[in-house]
Amino acid sequence: MMTDLMDTAREIVRQWAFVLAVSPILPGIVAKTKAWFAGRRGPPLLQPYRDIFKLFRKGAVYSRTTTWLFRAGPVVSFSAALAATLIIPLGGMESPLTFQGDLILFAYLWGLSRFFTMTAALDTGSAFEGMGASREAAFSCLAEPALLLGLLALAREAGSFSMSDVLSVGLIRIWSIHAPALCLVTAAFLVVFLTENSRIPVDDPNTHLELTMIHEVMVLDHGGPDLALIEYGSAVKFFALGALLVRIVCPIRSGGFWEGGAALVIGLAALSVLVGVIESTMARLRLSRIPQLLALSFVLSGFGVILTLAAGS
Repeated sequence: MMTDLMDTAREIVRQWAFVLAVSPILPGIVAKTKAWFAGRRGPPLLQPYRDIFKLFRKGAVYSRTTTWLFRAGPVVSFSAALAATLIIPLGGMESPLTFQGDLILFAYLWGLSRFFTMTAALDTGSAFEGMGASREAAFSCLAEPALLLGLLALAREAGSFSMSDVLSVGLIRIWSIHAPALCLVTAAFLVVFLTENSRIPVDDPNTHLELTMIHEVMVLDHGGPDLALIEYGSAVKFFALGALLVRIVCPIRSGGFWEGGAALVIGLAALSVLVGVIESTMARLRLSRIPQLLALSFVLSGFGVILTLAAGS
């Protein structure tokens, strides 16, 4: 029993070390891709690491009107993102945290992170940040069902509600039988991925226009280590949701952790380039159009479930 616990602890530490080391470079790849499209040199790939370390060295200023919720927001958001990475199998082995129904926990960890981020924004008493929190809540009501329905379609074909089983090498067999359903789920997950990471066409992480900000407006009052945790948590979230998408599109499972991790990093780098291309070739949608896009992702996931049910009947 003690040996099993020690092995699990080592797996958790190794996986977290891998995620924390790799995740900040993904936004750097996105920024570099956008700079290339704009004909600029752009920031270095390692700039996100420097920004995070610089923020950790700074101090934090708190308003007297805020409570412990404002301080808890960045910590809970970062912790939830790290916990979600334990459910995703990154290498050639099962994820450190695996059980039947863990994919439901995976989806609801993002809900927990979002709840505390919105609560921290509302705790400031600013109507401006409350506006961003209300938009975040409205759009998440459509993004979360699309994610859950897509996971349900994958779980049905895998015959398990464990993420390790769903993202196993059996996905190759599922692709050969239910390719149309998986294509619909993949398209829906891409929309959810862009939404959850506050990316164009849903949100623009670089904008400072008051009337169009969603995520950025909720973290305006955070600074120093709190802002570092928010930025780091966003990178980890990009990593976790991107790993889910990459494992579905490229269900390659190698024999070891580091070999599988290297393949995953290559896939995440390609996904980051794709995000950079999307942000360079598309404009941000009007706020009234975003619910329509998220409703489309929900419909795509729903049709994916219907196709898997029809094939199994």
